[in-house]
Amino acid sequence: MNRILTTAVSEFRIALRNRWVAIALVLMAVFSLVLSLAGSAPSGGLGVDRLSVTVASLTSLSVYLVPLLALLMSFDAIAGEVERGTLPLLLTYPVARIEVLLGKLLAHLSILALAVALGHGLAAGVAFAQDAQAAAGLAALWRLSWSSVLLGATFLGAGYAVSALARRPSGAAGLAIGLWLGLVVLYDLGLLAAVVADNGGWFTTEAFPFALLANPADAFRLFNLSASGAMGAAAGVGGAAAAIPVWQSMVPVLLWPLAALSLAALAFRKVTP
Repeated sequence: MNRILTTAVSEFRIALRNRWVAIALVLMAVFSLVLSLAGSAPSGGLGVDRLSVTVASLTSLSVYLVPLLALLMSFDAIAGEVERGTLPLLLTYPVARIEVLLGKLLAHLSILALAVALGHGLAAGVAFAQDAQAAAGLAALWRLSWSSVLLGATFLGAGYAVSALARRPSGAAGLAIGLWLGLVVLYDLGLLAAVVADNGGWFTTEAFPFALLANPADAFRLFNLSASGAMGAAAGVGGAAAAIPVWQSMVPVLLWPLAALSLAALAFRKVTP
């Protein structure tokens, strides 16, 4: 445990020097404030409190921004060590590779948790200032916060795997952006095209919910919307969220971080100093 914490402290200091802490905090704070200030219009029509509507908007923000921040922090975690020639030195110490990965994960996850806490805290403050009933949405906000951290852990693990496979920061950066585009943007567009082509057939009625749950970003979104009282604020996904039980969308949210870290550990084992 001491070796993991030592690695985590070192990685956190590197992130401070590279301004990743400041970047993550500023991005989450700015976008959360913008969404909370601009998202008050539908709350009255939906019959729910202001904070629940804000949570629905923050869910859409988190599903795009948290994976992107996680991949940007992790894509050179291993490839950068290889290029700088510090990986052989690191591995000469009595520390296992999984401990190195866990230390990096702990540091980067702490940064994401700080950013999420700041952004969601500011959004909650705006909601409470404008709606006396906003306390009803605190459970949804708490659920969104811890699941956002798990989503970040999933993409951190994926970033480490990409970094180990590419072994060069430039190649890892391209793979990381491609991974973000594929899972967060293009995956949903592909599902939409399949649903339109299927025209209410087997794929739409049977396979579509499982296809959503197979993607960590979509599983995260469905979990938060299906347990929220403001599904109508997310018209595109509200129907799917209402049709899928909460526990079914929660299972992938809990399992994907473990799967991504396992993949990263396997990829890191194949890296030769």
